[in-house]
Amino acid sequence: MRVNENNSMPYMKSLATCLNRMIEDGYSEDFQVNDQGLYGMNNKGVYQPQQIKVVNFFRFEGMSDPDDNAILYVIETDDGTKGTLIDAYGIYNNPGIGRFMKKVTDINKSAINDL
Repeated sequence: MRVNENNSMPYMKSLATCLNRMIEDGYSEDFQVNDQGLYGMNNKGVYQPQQIKVVNFFRFEGMSDPDDNAILYVIETDDGTKGTLIDAYGIYNNPGIGRFMKKVTDINKSAINDL
């Protein structure tokens, strides 16, 4: 990811600008979580937790409304698909996304522990 000479990331100020930047950087697949796993809306692929890597994530907090909290996951799959997954956090989060991402985190932690 690119940074400017002040070492700040101006595209991080809002979910929309950050998402647009990720798309510019090649993370163009729009992912959703369903009963089968992580689903690519464009390529129609379905991925299991062990098939994905979270490259980065960004949290956004609403300045005037705490209900405007969101998290943007930047994801790469084992077949090279690159995209994003968005979830609210706090009381409006999607429990299915939370469960799926917990499995991804657990898999990545166990892989590190196996080294």
